[in-house]
Amino acid sequence: MRPRSSHSTFVPLATAVVLATVACTALPATAASRPSTATAAGTLTQLRGAAGCLVNGSRALRRCTPARALDGPGPFLGSRAIAISPGGTNVYVASSRSNAIAVLRRNRRTGRLTQGGGSAGCIAANGAGGCAGVRGLIGPNSVTVSPDGRSVYATSVASDAVVVLRRSRSTGALSQPKGTAGCIAPTTRSGCAAGRALDGPDVVTVSPDGDNVYVGSFLGNAVVTFDRGSSGGLTQPADTSGCLTNAATSGCATGLALSAPEGMAVSGDGANVYVASAASNAVVVLARNASSGALTQATDGTGCVSNAALTGCTKGTQLGGANAVAVSPDDADVYVTSLTSDSLTSFTRTAGTGLLTQKTGTSACAVNVLAIGCSLARALDTPEGLTVSPDGANVYAAGFRPGALDSFNRDTDSGAVIQKGARAGCAVAYSTPTCVLGRGLRGASSVVVSPDGRHVYATAFSSDTVSVFRRNTSGR
Repeated sequence: MRPRSSHSTFVPLATAVVLATVACTALPATAASRPSTATAAGTLTQLRGAAGCLVNGSRALRRCTPARALDGPGPFLGSRAIAISPGGTNVYVASSRSNAIAVLRRNRRTGRLTQGGGSAGCIAANGAGGCAGVRGLIGPNSVTVSPDGRSVYATSVASDAVVVLRRSRSTGALSQPKGTAGCIAPTTRSGCAAGRALDGPDVVTVSPDGDNVYVGSFLGNAVVTFDRGSSGGLTQPADTSGCLTNAATSGCATGLALSAPEGMAVSGDGANVYVASAASNAVVVLARNASSGALTQATDGTGCVSNAALTGCTKGTQLGGANAVAVSPDDADVYVTSLTSDSLTSFTRTAGTGLLTQKTGTSACAVNVLAIGCSLARALDTPEGLTVSPDGANVYAAGFRPGALDSFNRDTDSGAVIQKGARAGCAVAYSTPTCVLGRGLRGASSVVVSPDGRHVYATAFSSDTVSVFRRNTSGR
């Protein structure tokens, strides 16, 4: 992906300590806007022994359960590589080097993951590894489940494809529709239906009403819209509402700050789609038509928030390499991880319009290195995945380079976040005095919370693993 670059707000450590202290004094956050770091609610504990992680069977990792189709889960280009079914009975993982989606059964009481044998446990290109066969799934990097639990969708950056899968709601097993209904790609030569603006599709998500599927094309600098039929099939609108691109492209509408879209989330009310654009260093605000699913973007400065001065965008901070985006369950806040800023930024969402305003003071951002006006976040280096717990009390982020899972407390009134104190604030793949040790977290990339809020799951590309954590929901 992109080479790392230093951010202009970073300063040498000795100077930063002084400046950060001044900044915190000059930009105070009220007690109400600063959630306590000490609360036990949301604290993560990895399951003991082999229940705490699954590892691709081709490699040995002590105290993890061997599994199939987990080679390269959650690649560096892909921050939504893990998804849970609406009822919480299955976990799906996009594994780029396996060219597969792993199908895992979840014990809703213990959180433990197991894998069925044969085709029930995975679906892969050419049926490799005893998995069910699938077309168009070369290098998958993102996966999502429809709200009705009947469909699973995946993007494959190497195939330039969006793959359509049927899901058995009783077993969780996946199968692909026959013919061109099973995938959409730039040309029909791949055996898929033809679609526009699908160059390096990276992220995929489904609207809460289940009527639309949206895809971010990393190399195509585009957001692609599909109508979803009653059987889960996808159709791209023939007019320009079928795609929104950063530059004039035949058959697509033109948008702002859409260079390399890497993260995407739909608000719970279905009124907005938010996109994290890595090369634009921006978070994009798109209005969604509830009837048609069409997306539009304002050009008056409210349609995007950018790290640097960008025509048509509002100026923000710490958005270098914007990567993943998540919306709080109450639709009041939007959060973004940014790769080259090593940051988690926080925005207030305006009810009715969906517009974003970056929070003020140290509530605006949490950064891995001391930076003016931000709180300090440990082990938040090259952050990728991001999620908010169903109760809205916590935000979790995955740090790729250290191999870390960071835990933040979220004030449910103000939306402000702050990392948990002491060692509870992070689990890391190596021994450190400031975080707990987490198994199978090297190259942590994607993270998701179960619908019941009791467990957290993270993929790790370098470890070829899925790690399993119990989440404290009692606060004791």
